[in-house]
Amino acid sequence: MDVRELKIAGAFHFVPQNFADARGHLASPYQEAAFKEATGHTLFPIRQTNHSQSRRGVARGVHFTTTPPGMAKYVHCSQGSTLDMVVDVRVGSPTFGQWESIVLNAEHPSGIYLPVGVGHAFVALEDTVITYLLSEGYKAENEKAVSVLDPPLGLPVSDDENLILSERDRVAPTLAEAAELGLLPDYETSLRVERSLYEKYEKGADA
Repeated sequence: MDVRELKIAGAFHFVPQNFADARGHLASPYQEAAFKEATGHTLFPIRQTNHSQSRRGVARGVHFTTTPPGMAKYVHCSQGSTLDMVVDVRVGSPTFGQWESIVLNAEHPSGIYLPVGVGHAFVALEDTVITYLLSEGYKAENEKAVSVLDPPLGLPVSDDENLILSERDRVAPTLAEAAELGLLPDYETSLRVERSLYEKYEKGADA
């Protein structure tokens, strides 16, 4: 497993070896040992898994969770391919407003870890399925969004007639507007929530 920390502190890209033959291929986008070595956490605390299917041209995000309660995510592409974006929306973070994009695809599977408080977006480059491991159960009232089309944010997403957005994502505030409204996670709070999350989970795993 090759592991690279993204420029968003605490976010990582995990690239496993891909075993291919005439039948197809096998890869393990999440591996406990690699996750522990990269993050210092024993294992990812899975509370829920999501299967998200998107047509070609669908854009989702930038989505994040109110913190607290906060949510960490581990995502990989199970079908098709996507331009995946990790966005630092944590107020007070040294990389606030910065982002990194990675193409995820099912032919060469890899995983991205998004720590608590970090935003996530993607554009489906073809019909695509994204699999999410989530550290908390989904609650609609805790889920927020920043516009994926926010010009100052500058994500590699163009607003053309072929882009498919939900109404929620279409009317989402810009990063600056979300900050002014007090919607964004705080950096220090996000770090504290993440530490607490893993401490509680690891104590439970050892019980």
